[in-house]
Amino acid sequence: MSASTRMPADPVPSHRAVENLIARYAELVDDGDFAGLGALLAGAAFTGSGEPVIGGDAIEKMFRDTLIVYADCTPRTQHVTTNVAIEVDEQAGTAVSRSYVTVLQALPELPLQPIAGGRYHDRFERRDGQWHFVERRVRITLVGDVSRHLRRAAPQR
Repeated sequence: MSASTRMPADPVPSHRAVENLIARYAELVDDGDFAGLGALLAGAAFTGSGEPVIGGDAIEKMFRDTLIVYADCTPRTQHVTTNVAIEVDEQAGTAVSRSYVTVLQALPELPLQPIAGGRYHDRFERRDGQWHFVERRVRITLVGDVSRHLRRAAPQR
């Protein structure tokens, strides 16, 4: 096979691969797949309202301890990620992104409503041809009724 026909290790363009990781995070949270979140963020630091949580097992535990899960095994949320800005340094194999997040929730007794809004600041690196999270910083700036979402409700801002 000639060099011009060789497939790269990751055939998805870097911007798209990073965007897919951002989307995958939202899917895993909304599916209540905290083990999947731990795997996705295994080599990363996650910073929310407290100190950074590092490593897949610790991140999985943090989500299990923090989010309320219902009979359908989900938190009954949809994380909507918008205004995604990604900057890739192909030579260094690194990327950064900024995005907005709006969290919606609905339950039989709770009409669909936004419960939180904020920003993500992420760092990524390419290892063995695949993109991975290195850091996710979450800054929630708008808080609605999270009493049915968080085991320990965040203070109103």
